[in-house]
Amino acid sequence: MKKILKQLFLGLFLTGITAWGVLALYYGDSMTSPWQTGVAVLFGLSGILALMDVLGFRWRFRYFWVHLTLFIIVLITWLSIAPSNTRAWQQDVAKLAYATIEGDQVTLHNIRNFDYRSEFDYDPAYYDKTYNVSKLEEVELLAFYWMGPAVAHTILSFNFGEQGHLAVSIETRKELNEEYSTIKGFFRQYELMYIVADERDVIRLRTNYRNNPPEQGYLFKPTGGKENGRRLFLSYIEKINELYEKPTFYNTLLDNCTVAIWVRTWVNAEHLSFSWKILLSGYLPEYLYESKRLDQTLPFAELQQRAHINPLAKAAGDADDFSKRIRANYPPLD
Repeated sequence: MKKILKQLFLGLFLTGITAWGVLALYYGDSMTSPWQTGVAVLFGLSGILALMDVLGFRWRFRYFWVHLTLFIIVLITWLSIAPSNTRAWQQDVAKLAYATIEGDQVTLHNIRNFDYRSEFDYDPAYYDKTYNVSKLEEVELLAFYWMGPAVAHTILSFNFGEQGHLAVSIETRKELNEEYSTIKGFFRQYELMYIVADERDVIRLRTNYRNNPPEQGYLFKPTGGKENGRRLFLSYIEKINELYEKPTFYNTLLDNCTVAIWVRTWVNAEHLSFSWKILLSGYLPEYLYESKRLDQTLPFAELQQRAHINPLAKAAGDADDFSKRIRANYPPLD
C-alpha cells in the first residue's frame, strides 16, 4: 500500500511539474517561436520517461532525477525573465501614466482619453490634470461582465467633485499583435499596467464599442469614508509611479484587476477580509453587499439592476457630462 501511495504522489508531482514546465517553455519570454515549441515537446517527453520510471519501468539510472534536474533548470530560467517598459506596445497601452505630487496637489500625466469610432478604430489622445486629494469625495467600483456572473473586469473611479472623475483600470500591457490569454497570464507574459483614463474613454469603450463579446457594465458606490478613499488614492499613485520606474509582471491569479485593488486597500484598517469572491471577481459586488459596504436599503438584485449603466452610457455618447449621465440612477452626494 505504501508503495502505491508513493507512486501516486510522485506521479501527481511529475504530472504537475511537467505540465507547468511545458507551458513555461512554450510561452517563454514573450512571443512563442518554433524552437520553443520543440523544446516544450521534448520536456513533455522527458516527463513521460520520468513517470514510467516511477511506475516501475527501470532504466540504467533513475530517470526521475534527470527530469527533476531539467525542471529546476527550466524554473531558474523562467525566474530570470525580466519585465520591461521598452517593448513594441499596442497603441492603447503605449504610454504609462505617472504623477507628480506637491502637498495635496497630485498632477496625473498621460491620462488616456481616446476618441473611439469602434473598439480598434480611434484617435489617441492624452491630457494632464491636477487633482486636490482633500477634495476626493468617494471611490466607486465599476464591474464589466462578458462571460457569465463569475468573471468581471473591475475598475475604480475616484470622484473629486467639481474636479471630475478619474478612472483607473488595472490591465495587461500587450505588445503588438498580442492577444490576452488567461493561461499566459500565469507565465510572465504580460507587464502589469494601471491605465489612468477619462471615464469617457475606459468606460465608454466597454459599454458602447466592445461587441465581440459585448460587455455589461455596473457602477456601485461602496461606503468607506473620505479619508479611507484618500489613502487608497495615494496608494494607487504610489503604485502608478512605481510601475513607471520599475515594471512588474501581471499574474492572472495573484496580481490581476481585482486582487490588485484588494491589495491596495490594505492601507486602510477596515479593508475587506479575503474571500474566494475576490478571486472570482464577478462576485465582488455581491461580497461588498454581504459585507455591508453597499447600500442596504435595497435587495442586492435591485441594487445591481439600478447599477447597470450600458443604456445610460450609450445615450450619453461623448457628452462632456458623460460621468454625470451614467450616474443618473444615483442621488447626488450631500
